[in-house]
Amino acid sequence: MEIAAKKAVVLGAGVSGVTVAKALRRVQADVTLVDGKEAEQLPLQVLNLANEGIHLQLGAEAEECLEDADFLVVSPGIPLKAAYVGKAQQRGIPVVSEVEIAYQLCKAPMLAITGTNGKTTTTTLLGEMIKASGFKTAVGGNIGAGLSEQVLDLGANDMAVAEISSYQLESVQEFRPYVAAVLNVTPDHLERHGTVEQYSSVKERVFNKQGAEDVVVLNYDDPITRDMAKRAPGRVLFFSRLEVLPEGAFVRAGKMVIRWQGAEISLLDAAELGLPGAHNVENVLAAAAMAYVAGVTPQVICDVLRSFEGVEHRIELVAEIDNVKYYNDSKATNPESTIKALEAFDTGIILLAGGKDKNTDLQTMMKLVKDKARCLLLFGAAAERFEAAARRAGVQQIRLVSGVEEAIQVAKALAQPAEVVLLSPACASFDQFSSFEERGRFFKECVAALEAATGGQA
Repeated sequence: MEIAAKKAVVLGAGVSGVTVAKALRRVQADVTLVDGKEAEQLPLQVLNLANEGIHLQLGAEAEECLEDADFLVVSPGIPLKAAYVGKAQQRGIPVVSEVEIAYQLCKAPMLAITGTNGKTTTTTLLGEMIKASGFKTAVGGNIGAGLSEQVLDLGANDMAVAEISSYQLESVQEFRPYVAAVLNVTPDHLERHGTVEQYSSVKERVFNKQGAEDVVVLNYDDPITRDMAKRAPGRVLFFSRLEVLPEGAFVRAGKMVIRWQGAEISLLDAAELGLPGAHNVENVLAAAAMAYVAGVTPQVICDVLRSFEGVEHRIELVAEIDNVKYYNDSKATNPESTIKALEAFDTGIILLAGGKDKNTDLQTMMKLVKDKARCLLLFGAAAERFEAAARRAGVQQIRLVSGVEEAIQVAKALAQPAEVVLLSPACASFDQFSSFEERGRFFKECVAALEAATGGQA
């Protein structure tokens, strides 16, 4: 796709939109950033783009901006059925995502990760492995930092690592990472994709433009991702926590192993990982497999694994107060992610959950809540539906609270020594917060205040 010196319209002035607008301007494209918010509703960072030669169309999504446009870049939060996107499509204007632009601009090999859960941990871990090998590395995408501007500073001998959401994959065209991974597929974002089958099909777009020499890393333990191997145009490398594979990344007698192209390497024992939970063994296997294919040595992989402590907002230990540990898992925005968090602990759990309801099925999660949690504290718009599902599952101790702050106070009163207070909402955050990051930070602030008031560890 021709980009340099073309006329581009960017829809949405969030992180993705701002990043791609700046990247396009750096390659001399004529860029117009369109957002329905008025100027006073947007941060100074957006308004300052005008000083970089980017046209701003704010407050109204003016159709005349599409006149003679060569392509429209749509931000991930904007569905393809949005009216403005439809107007572009009616004019025959290509509609692409920021990661498609990043791929088009990137001279370096790209490694891309998608899946319902585990993307951020796996992407961050892989990025650390690539960096530790001495490569200049860009890490971005759905991970909180745009990718398209970063890749402009990479050369052919560098590497780009991308976390890719289904929203971003909807509007890729030629996107072709050298190594791709699909970690798992469970029901999520069905309000946008409609069915699990359609959601899974969108996930496959991360690898369906690959060539015969490219590699896709797939979860053998997930029947949906295992079946994707039938449609993969490149080489398939499976990973499995449960099976010893003839080829792939797996755990044998407690030790992580990679078999690939006739070679076998041993990594470290799964018990040595600093990340709690069986799901993190899967994330590690995926990251290690991708790193190994990309040329990272086993020694570097092991060194990074030993030192890696996880990512913010994902089963993140915040504090220990009176022999009770407080964990921030705000990134758990669906029941499957909360299930993985619950499975990570053997001790009694006080679970804090709720938020903006995605209307996902709760039956499996609530059965586990019954078995693993001593008390369930619910808040937000989803609280009543969650309470009904919990009662049907036989959960005995349930409390409805006004929000995260009250939940922490109630949890402090209820928790017994050696138990865990776990924020793992199984919901989006948008009823009370602007993002799961804001929700997680607020949780940590409240726990810090509690720690200061009690003097910390008793």
